[in-house]
Amino acid sequence: MSHESLPSFLAKVDLFAGLSKETLSDLISRGSTLSINPGAHATEQGSDDAGLQVVLEGSAEVSVNGVDRAPLGPGDYFGEISLVDGKPRSATVVAGPDGLTTFALSSLAFAPVVRENADVAEALLKALAARVRLLEQG
Repeated sequence: MSHESLPSFLAKVDLFAGLSKETLSDLISRGSTLSINPGAHATEQGSDDAGLQVVLEGSAEVSVNGVDRAPLGPGDYFGEISLVDGKPRSATVVAGPDGLTTFALSSLAFAPVVRENADVAEALLKALAARVRLLEQG
């Protein structure tokens, strides 16, 4: 993330677009940046860890029940479903050949922000609805 600050980058991600600078700053203060080595699992389908990760740099391969899905790149995110429902991960995400750097928010860190800020809840609902529509298109 050498060319752009984390707040500027996250403000462009659909999940966080339109949030106030204060709310975005609060979210950033509750999260952390993770570096994942090439080929390492960022998350494993069926695991109980819950949390959202936004790809800052690098790429990742995604599979669901062994079927490859579209790869992830900067600005994409994963974990929003388990973040909301607390159920096991629905996909396996593996860091690409250049590794993966993400901004991560645990469900414990994210939940109070959602409860206190309707804008965050609305953005999350819109992002989830967009994912459902995409899946419906086949």
